[in-house]
Amino acid sequence: MTNYIMQANKSISAGDSAEQREAEEYLINSFSEELKTKLEKRRFSIHDRGWLEIDGVSDSPLILCEAWAHIGLAKSAQKHKVLTDATKLLFTKEFLIKNKSRCILLFCDMQAASHFKGYSWMAQYLKSKEIEIKVIVLPKHIRDKVVNAQKRQHR
Repeated sequence: MTNYIMQANKSISAGDSAEQREAEEYLINSFSEELKTKLEKRRFSIHDRGWLEIDGVSDSPLILCEAWAHIGLAKSAQKHKVLTDATKLLFTKEFLIKNKSRCILLFCDMQAASHFKGYSWMAQYLKSKEIEIKVIVLPKHIRDKVVNAQKRQHR
């Protein structure tokens, strides 16, 4: 059964991720400014039967970027979510656009990124596939929203 929380006269699913989506949009926009290029969400068709979406794509220079708005150390399932994002970047690069591109995983917290920057097999795998790890710190008001959402979601 889905858990709902009453907030400001409306019910919100405990698993709702509006705060994380807002934070991920901030990450993509901030990184766009840093790169001096526009990163935009893009949907790619897969053999006319399916699709996948990348959080931030630039054609010039060619960049593929996935953002993850999480504060604190990643739990096991969350680590696999990040690896799924990395696999999506690689699949898009190697099979859909068939071109050399920068692949970047964006994080909003050093602790959340730490497992993927260290000596774990996951970190070494990402490094071997030339997937960059980048951390952009959120402004306090957005960070607080993400922290509160994680508490609500029990993450």
